Amino acid sequence: MRAQKLLILYLHTSALDSRVTAWTMYDGTTKTPPVSGDEDEPPYETGLDALHDGWRVIQMSTLSPQTGELDYEPGFLAFEVVFEKIEEAVE
Repeated sequence: MRAQKLLILYLHTSALDSRVTAWTMYDGTTKTPPVSGDEDEPPYETGLDALHDGWRVIQMSTLSPQTGELDYEPGFLAFEVVFEKIEEAVE
């Protein structure tokens, strides 16, 4: 049986070759529950690296006009990219 894996990367900018600042993964190929925060390093340095490893982009965040110095404003992570991979599931 084939199942879907989702990888959500938050990038430094809207460009796929910018560095990953945060991430999460959901793995439908296994029944093992995900453990948030169990890795110190992102799975890829950039979104482009994920593409090179076979992940497919299924959603990119919309760009909205920003004002001021973003480095000093609290808020959400703006540059979210959702990737998917279809792999064999572990029974």
